Amino acid sequence: MVRAIDVHVHVPAPPDHASTKEKEAMAGYFGAGHMPVTPDEMAATYKALDIFAVIFEIDSETTSGESYVGNDYVASIVQKYPEQFMGFASVDPWKGKLAIRELERSVKELGLRGLKLHPTTQAFFPNDTHFYPLWEKAAELGIPVLFHSGQTGVGSGTPGGGGYKLKYSHPMLLDDVAADFPELTIIMAHPAVPWQEEQLAVALHKGNVYIDLSGWSPKYFRPILVQYISSLLKDKALFGSDYPVLKPERWLRDFEQLDLKDEVRRKILLENAQKVLKLSP
Repeated sequence: MVRAIDVHVHVPAPPDHASTKEKEAMAGYFGAGHMPVTPDEMAATYKALDIFAVIFEIDSETTSGESYVGNDYVASIVQKYPEQFMGFASVDPWKGKLAIRELERSVKELGLRGLKLHPTTQAFFPNDTHFYPLWEKAAELGIPVLFHSGQTGVGSGTPGGGGYKLKYSHPMLLDDVAADFPELTIIMAHPAVPWQEEQLAVALHKGNVYIDLSGWSPKYFRPILVQYISSLLKDKALFGSDYPVLKPERWLRDFEQLDLKDEVRRKILLENAQKVLKLSP
């Protein structure tokens, strides 16, 4: 059995997908240093750490004008390293029926096992009923949907934040989705600063909502977050790093410094993800 499951890992783009200024700014924001250049490097990192990981990228073609690396690309990495990774699809929600068909293809034909979306970079409100058919399809397929929530490093520090608007990633928007789709498993990515208390309230109130703890070193977790994940939300918090901008070894090292019971550590690092991702212990 692996040591942990990292539910939040971005795949390195192929050589023909150049890095954007926004992504370079994000790397600087996190002080990430060297970014991985190949899936092989990423796989070697996770194998050495004895960590299984969920990998994905984000389809923001409508808003960015950049082509998506593709769900086939993500699936090819999983196929090469099935003992190391499982994959989530991404679709551009603005593509309507095309997005729904691509999600179904990605799950049924490519074997991807979840959906990753970023409301800020994709510029959509998750509770807009225009997008509800996509949530219906995800629920029908029985897959979790991982939504970015809160502040983002994408575009941080650039003029106008690269044009990205934080309002799309308010966790209360996902409260509506969770209420309207009780059969849909929702994961809110990251401690949703500056709306952390709202995020915790949604996860506590809605049985189908979970939180991943990626994108922030645990040493910067606010006391209220540590309080909740050690008690009321101990069954609903998931380890995530946000690799490559935050390395899993750094996250785990800082996590060890939190005052948590061993039972809670096991749940956050492994057992909760096994349940959400339907993985055997």
